[in-house]
Amino acid sequence: MQPAQRRAYGRRATPAVAVLITVLAAAGLGGCTGSDSSSGPDDGASGDSGTNVSAEPGRYRTLPEACGAVSRKTLQTLLPGAEQDDKVYDGQAAVTYDIDRRDGCRWKVETASGTRYLTIDFQRVVSYDPSVSDDDRAQETYEKKAVAAHIPDAPSAPSTPSSSSRSEGGASGGSSSSASPGTSSDEPGKSGKGAMGDEADNSDKTGKGTDTPSAGGEASGESDESDTASDDTAPRRLDDLGDDAFLNDELITKDSGLHRDITLVFRSSNVIATIEYDQWTTDKKHIPNSQGLQENAQDLADELTGRLNE
Repeated sequence: MQPAQRRAYGRRATPAVAVLITVLAAAGLGGCTGSDSSSGPDDGASGDSGTNVSAEPGRYRTLPEACGAVSRKTLQTLLPGAEQDDKVYDGQAAVTYDIDRRDGCRWKVETASGTRYLTIDFQRVVSYDPSVSDDDRAQETYEKKAVAAHIPDAPSAPSTPSSSSRSEGGASGGSSSSASPGTSSDEPGKSGKGAMGDEADNSDKTGKGTDTPSAGGEASGESDESDTASDDTAPRRLDDLGDDAFLNDELITKDSGLHRDITLVFRSSNVIATIEYDQWTTDKKHIPNSQGLQENAQDLADELTGRLNE
């Protein structure tokens, strides 16, 4: 009887072992499935990390030295009479703390034919947002300046403004209205514009008004019996300079005289350059001419674009 029982036990044990093997196999398969599913999130994470690449950096990593960016020949054209004092050509460097991010220079000449001011400012824009490129951030900054200066969006000129409406228009570099020259500084324009940004632009405009020009202007590009801008000289956007550019023209009249201020701003990749070219006179019968001053400013802008690309 006992052998039979052992045989019977042996027969019952065989299905139990098979079941156990099946369970273990299933558990092993489940482990493999778990391993596969756990690899899915890892793959997704690595894919996500690929999208966190920083936006494209700007073309420029440095700036030209501002006071050395303008040739002597150009300065002789823009500052007639400066040859009487060679030190005028050296210019006065703006106060700045990082010349690879901001640099500027200012020139001034006083002669019997009037007073001229020339200021250039370079700003290299860097985006600290990894999703926004340096160029895009620079374009945003440029557009803010254009809007503040009331430059029309369309390339065509707006209706002819009067001298008073232009004097109420925006100044360069973020000022939405004209500064009131002649009130704040013994040394006009010495404001650290290169380091201070738009606030410095305003103080620079204000400071320039303290100097009283000595006489009416008869130098190149000056005499104009009309203070009304033509369609060709009205504030406008320029389509043949850098990536973006605009030009503003303001005639400001004061009791002591008048001055015409030309502001030209252009963007090349992630650098924004601002040119301010002003002529002052006490002779209100000889109004500084828009066309001549604007042509000089545009010639200088062409020269500066070349300096940026050297």
